Formats: sequence, C-alpha cells, structure tokens
Amino acid sequence: MAANATIYKVELQVTDLDRHYYASHALTLAQHPSETETRLLVRLLAFALHADERLEFGRGLSDEDEPALWRRDYTGDILQWIELGQPDEARLRKASGRAAQVVVVGYGGQAAEAWWKRNAGALSRLRNLTVMELDDAAVADAVALLERGMRVTAMIQDGELQLMDTTRTVTLRPRLRMVDGAVQPD
Repeated sequence: MAANATIYKVELQVTDLDRHYYASHALTLAQHPSETETRLLVRLLAFALHADERLEFGRGLSDEDEPALWRRDYTGDILQWIELGQPDEARLRKASGRAAQVVVVGYGGQAAEAWWKRNAGALSRLRNLTVMELDDAAVADAVALLERGMRVTAMIQDGELQLMDTTRTVTLRPRLRMVDGAVQPD
C-alpha cells in the first residue's frame, strides 16, 4: 500500500523590498512520502524568494518533466524554472532551453559544495542560469517553523530573507554562486 502525501496549508505573507513585491499567498504544499521536511521547507523558501502571482509548485518529485516550481505566462511559455538541491547538469541544460530563466536553490552543506565544484564549469555556459545556496544551519533552524497549518511572513531586504511566525524569526542569506551564467566571487 502506497503512503499518502502529507498536506501543509501555508498562509505566506511576502514583503520583498528588493523586488518591490508585496502579497499574501494561500499555499497548499503536498509533501511526497519520499520528501524530507527539509526539502519541503526549501520549496517554501524558494517560493518566498521568487514569489509572483503566477508562480506555482510543479510536480517535481513525481514528474521528471516539471521543476519544483515554475512561472508560466498566459500562453504557457515558461518564464522561470526553479530546481532544488543538486540537479543533474543535463536536466539544467534541458530546462535552460525551455525557460527564459532557470534557478537552482541548492542546500545540503557539503553535498551542495561538492555538486557546485563538480558542475560549475559546465553550468557557466548556461547564460540564463542562476545558482544560489542556502546555509544548512539556517535551513535546519527554519524547519522548526513547519506546521501542518501555518502563517508565516517572509521579509526580503538586501538579499536577506527573514522567515517569521508569531514567536520565532529565522534569518537566511542565500549565497549567490552564479547569476545569469556568470560565476560570482566568493
């Protein structure tokens, strides 16, 4: 018997001072039985960092032709393709041909570092690719905010994300590894 997905209802208030985007989103996140709470939270963080009225969760784990998140225009063209973790370089090349912008939100500490070192050269040929990495300790702190029904605020300013519920605040500063195919200095 297959296990069912765990459903999380999230009321996310986004205040993105960097992009001048301010909106409230009622989200339903289905945690695939093989998905960890960490990956689920990273999906939520990726949504907050790239929030838009047209951004939606893809089938990700259950459909290889869809990303974790994507934003399409009204004609169905893919404006933004967002992957999580350490995706295969060939998958990113394919996504780069299908979408105007491709973003990788990496996490996983040493595994993310090893993935970057192994793939940085090949990925630099993808001119529409941005790679960011989330700090492992900050992600672990943010996982503590997860609840099946939650209300959180994401405030983004000067590249820093503060995720807040009524009693706690977790601060994350994504490390930009690559922006539009250009490797960023450390």
